[in-house]
Amino acid sequence: MSIVTRELAAFLRTRRERLDPRDVALPARRTTHRRTPGLRREEVAELAGVSVDYVIRVEQGRLRPSPEVLEALAGALRLSEDERVYLFDLARQRPAQRRPAAGADTAGPLSRLVLDLSPLPAMVLNHRFDILAWNPEMSALMIDFAALPPEQRNSMWLCTLHQGLRAFYRDRERTLREGIADLRAAWAAHPDDAALAALIEELTAGSEEVARLWALRDVRVNGRGRKRLRHAEAGSLTVEYEVLTPLQAPDQRLVIYRPADPASRRALEEITAGCALAAGPVPAG
Repeated sequence: MSIVTRELAAFLRTRRERLDPRDVALPARRTTHRRTPGLRREEVAELAGVSVDYVIRVEQGRLRPSPEVLEALAGALRLSEDERVYLFDLARQRPAQRRPAAGADTAGPLSRLVLDLSPLPAMVLNHRFDILAWNPEMSALMIDFAALPPEQRNSMWLCTLHQGLRAFYRDRERTLREGIADLRAAWAAHPDDAALAALIEELTAGSEEVARLWALRDVRVNGRGRKRLRHAEAGSLTVEYEVLTPLQAPDQRLVIYRPADPASRRALEEITAGCALAAGPVPAG
């Protein structure tokens, strides 16, 4: 059984076990006297309109569901849209994505756009969360990316394993959980990416936090939100982030930070005060 097949089976089991029977359309007599949490396999089968044997074989990794059955299971298990996409990716039922074009691991024209976004901190990531380019403001806010070895210029690696950034995120647990949920979605969408698989292995082996959160099998693509940060010199601030995907480079992400309140604006201005004198964006390499 392949890693992806095992993950498909485990994901369906964990989604079933997290459901409260009272939240689904089951007769009241079925929601009492339970020794284990979640729905029973026969209840998932009833809600999805398939046989109990079918659910058992899928959860044992002996069967790959059709798109129609995947839709039914997603509805029965109350999956979010990100979880539904993850399920289809694991089952290899989503239309194949275009292969990344040559140079997909370089920022290309986005490098200039990153500079144009100054004084807002901005950076470009690929689907592995490698940092391909950044402007001086992002470097001043987070860390001197240029001083890092290339293999450490990865937002997930920095967030989880870099000791100098452990106190940077004031909501560390939430930040890690959201990042790992996003990483899991990327992994399912790029199952043949050996470098991405190696990164996940390094993170889970190197951090008990990551291993614990990875095992939760949360899936969520984070397009916008807030981060509560603690800068070594300027103190606490909160930023709102926006993630944009270029049409010509769908495996890349442009990440932009904005101050979330007047106090954070003043702190960010203090942090980036000298960045206007910088020469320009720094592409990784």
